[in-house]
Amino acid sequence: MNRRNFLRTHAAAVVAGVAVVQAQERSEARIRAGQIGTTHAHAAGKMAAMRKLDRLYEVVGVVEPDDDRWEKIKEDDVYSGVPRLTMEQLLGSPGLQAVAVETDIDDLVPTALMCVQAGMHVHLDKPAGVAMEDLRALHRAAAAGRRAIQMGYMLRFNPGIQFCRQAIDAGWLGDVFEVHAVMSKTIGGESRGPLARYPGGAMFELGCHLIDSIVGMLGKPEKVTPFLRRSREADGDSLADNCLAVLEYPNATATVRTALMEVQGQERRQFTVCGDGGTVDIRPLEPPQLRLALSEARGKFHRGYQDVDLPKAPGRYDDEFVELAAIIRGEKEPQFSLAHDLDVHETILRASGMVL
Repeated sequence: MNRRNFLRTHAAAVVAGVAVVQAQERSEARIRAGQIGTTHAHAAGKMAAMRKLDRLYEVVGVVEPDDDRWEKIKEDDVYSGVPRLTMEQLLGSPGLQAVAVETDIDDLVPTALMCVQAGMHVHLDKPAGVAMEDLRALHRAAAAGRRAIQMGYMLRFNPGIQFCRQAIDAGWLGDVFEVHAVMSKTIGGESRGPLARYPGGAMFELGCHLIDSIVGMLGKPEKVTPFLRRSREADGDSLADNCLAVLEYPNATATVRTALMEVQGQERRQFTVCGDGGTVDIRPLEPPQLRLALSEARGKFHRGYQDVDLPKAPGRYDDEFVELAAIIRGEKEPQFSLAHDLDVHETILRASGMVL
């Protein structure tokens, strides 16, 4: 190698080495993030997850425009010490990369659109508004700006649901012919009024999580039939608090049930998938307890019914924000595509008896 070639090669190696170091520094730098809204049912949990993952995230602040609301929560462990900012202050924060949108349902998508237009990646809580076109517009803006939109459906990283998805993909369950999913709880008083604004009621609020998982496993259904009932008439509102949706596929049906007056409903939340080669039965969903039935041995699992030991999730929302950090850093592609999210939202609106 002559001297000129040696110098050229050496210089290229130095440049490459600098690029590697810079990439490592970018990867190791914490992601500056904030939250808009504190009224969503999952808002406190999302803030707690970001603060817990302090090796990944630096929380810049939270936007809560309601003074009375802020006075109630500012000393809570979740928000204590977090700066309260205006929308302009947060979106103008130097180096801000990600925003968790945790507003009331009606404001979720418009707020997320503002964040994307400001150049931010977004964690968007569920359900994604009341109109398909609004969500499509958000997706177009995100795609044009190469920004990520991560939906906050809480079962996506549930160890039981992940095991079920993998069993289906591996062919262990054979041809799936039935899904039976239930998610209920008990609410009353002031909690009913805000949900009564939406025709889907309980299905819109809770069933969306189950629908996300079903669509992730079976795809978008050919037909959706909702059965929306109001069973607690004594409360004097119009809330659909006892709901069923039937999702039809060429060779399978899926039922989604959700009610808002079931005693200890969280303990009976379940997700069961039956195929001609096996069954996955998760009950309860959190923390998940899973039984597996197989027509023949698969991997380390024997023929017949058996309990499955699942890894313990670090927290309900931790894995969401771990994935979001990896997406922002360019280390992985999203596990769930924007096309999937559109199919999910269309199915949710149909299951909730809402106009598309």
